[in-house]
Amino acid sequence: MNKLKKIGLSALCGSLAAVSANAGELSVSGGATITYSSNEKETTGNPLGMASAVGFAGSGELDNGWTVNLAIDNNDKSAYSASSLTLTTNSIGSFKVVSGSGGVGLAAMDDKMPSAWEETWGTSLGTSVNLQKGVGSGQALAWKLPTVAGVTLEITHSPKNDGAQVSDKAGSGGAVSGLGKGTDVSLNINPSFGIDALSGVNIFGAYSVTDKENPDVSAGTNDDLDEDTVEEGTVGMTVAIGPLTVGAQVAGEYLGVRGSVDRTAAAGYKNNFWGASFNVNDNLSISYGEMESRKMFEQQGDYESVELTAESWQIAYTMGGASLKIAETDATNIGYSTTAYNDRGATTLALTLAF
Repeated sequence: MNKLKKIGLSALCGSLAAVSANAGELSVSGGATITYSSNEKETTGNPLGMASAVGFAGSGELDNGWTVNLAIDNNDKSAYSASSLTLTTNSIGSFKVVSGSGGVGLAAMDDKMPSAWEETWGTSLGTSVNLQKGVGSGQALAWKLPTVAGVTLEITHSPKNDGAQVSDKAGSGGAVSGLGKGTDVSLNINPSFGIDALSGVNIFGAYSVTDKENPDVSAGTNDDLDEDTVEEGTVGMTVAIGPLTVGAQVAGEYLGVRGSVDRTAAAGYKNNFWGASFNVNDNLSISYGEMESRKMFEQQGDYESVELTAESWQIAYTMGGASLKIAETDATNIGYSTTAYNDRGATTLALTLAF
């Protein structure tokens, strides 16, 4: 890891009522991944792929003891993807402004199941699963309260939950899908209370609501609360016992389209996840996970649905800054399509190098 030292962070804190910051530092880290993908019923072409990423992390301290942290993520081909700026206080928790990071609120809990490498849906198969993200994928402000007895509460708000990443002195512009302001409330519980048997338990949950403007329907103005909001939520638990970690999670999303003119629009999603990982030793881990995602939609006033499923075996072996990984994944109804072509499997190999 290369470090550029003594970079002043006063520019980052200029909006904090002229509170000065001590000299901080900016560190740079990165990595590269080479993959080989073999997917059934697809024209693979060249199966070799590569991605690189560079991350910048800045840190500093204000005169009153508060700390400031900056994170900027540049994904493949040095393309900007996300950033966040966090102010951590001495007594009232931390405040974070995020731009596309997905690391706050409901978005940070979209799939928390244990795995040796990727999520069940995250291999080369490309399931196109719909995940519940709340307000965490765009521009939002998060307030994480201090942890008390293993309980951490976070409140995240977006003035307009349209997924846009907004530059300074700018706005996101016009409406996207009629979405307005949104708020997430998330809770993380690590209930140890001094009991060793509970030290590996994590209980988590989140609820999100976003205003939505629907078009008028024939019966008049659509002003019912359920029809004018997008609601999302999740709850789950993971338990670590020695080298074994198991978990289960459910999530749901209502898109606020009931009563809309388009009777074929998606009305919502319901997702179920479970997984288990086992650390054979400090270097080798294996995992198995399953996912079910049901897409519900309206057609002639009746609710119908299509269920997408996926399962994945994964192995990861780490040697210092290098990791060798393999995933064997099978899925049905990929993209929520019931044609036979969308029931297929994939083998994904990866070599990751970190520096």
